[in-house]
Amino acid sequence: MQKLTDVGANLVAEIASRYGLSQDAVLHMLIAVNNGGCSMAQFNCPELGGSGQWMRGGMTMVGDMFNNGLKNTVDNLCNELANIINTQQIFPVIPAGTPGSSQWWPGDLGLPFSSGAQNNIRYAVFPNRLAVELNGQVTIYDTLDHNIGGVSQQQGGNTSLSFNSQWGTISVDSLPIISGQGEIQPAPQQNFAEPQYLQAVGPMVPNQSDYNMQTNQPDVAEVNTNQATTTQFSVTETLGIIEKLAQLRDIGALSEDEFNTKKSELLKRI
Repeated sequence: MQKLTDVGANLVAEIASRYGLSQDAVLHMLIAVNNGGCSMAQFNCPELGGSGQWMRGGMTMVGDMFNNGLKNTVDNLCNELANIINTQQIFPVIPAGTPGSSQWWPGDLGLPFSSGAQNNIRYAVFPNRLAVELNGQVTIYDTLDHNIGGVSQQQGGNTSLSFNSQWGTISVDSLPIISGQGEIQPAPQQNFAEPQYLQAVGPMVPNQSDYNMQTNQPDVAEVNTNQATTTQFSVTETLGIIEKLAQLRDIGALSEDEFNTKKSELLKRI
């Protein structure tokens, strides 16, 4: 179990009592918020509806997606935990360069120009190096001639990572290991322009008037009827795809309008 300072343990107990949750549930959410840099959290907490995602100042999704009361509880809890993490010493100080610390990579790598965390994996990108921590084990990879633009976790039952470079989407396990065990499972090689999770969502829906003028297709009502056969996604699959779309939006590959259009389309498929 994650160790807490005395201040952290007291705060977790007080928050659990106030929200009517177990201390384990509050601790689970505290770790999820901390792993997301206090701006987002991915969690799987039975007391809060199972799998879900929180983004500060934006989207909150829970397993019971139409339960607005539960969404408000998760949003309030995550915001409170994020503020506490930023202002209180919740976790014991761990020396830099050791697993579990905020600076968990070897000190000789310096400061990363990009870092992040997903579930039990953390990564940091340096010039010519990629550091990955899985379950406390750190592996350092040589990035060769790749200019890494983003790292993403393979959705599914394994813990594979892939990254985007000027050569496409590449499995982390295809890189030479400098140090560590390299325990990340290989992700499929995908050297094509459009990421697979965007293909799963389908193309952007054009403006309906333009659509009708260009193709002389039926009106909106008939088009919507034809779309009734659209592939359905589970809540977990939908959350994973929306997360990928948010990453593309954050790096400028998608506009805010395109992101919102995709997100709305995905939510209709659940």
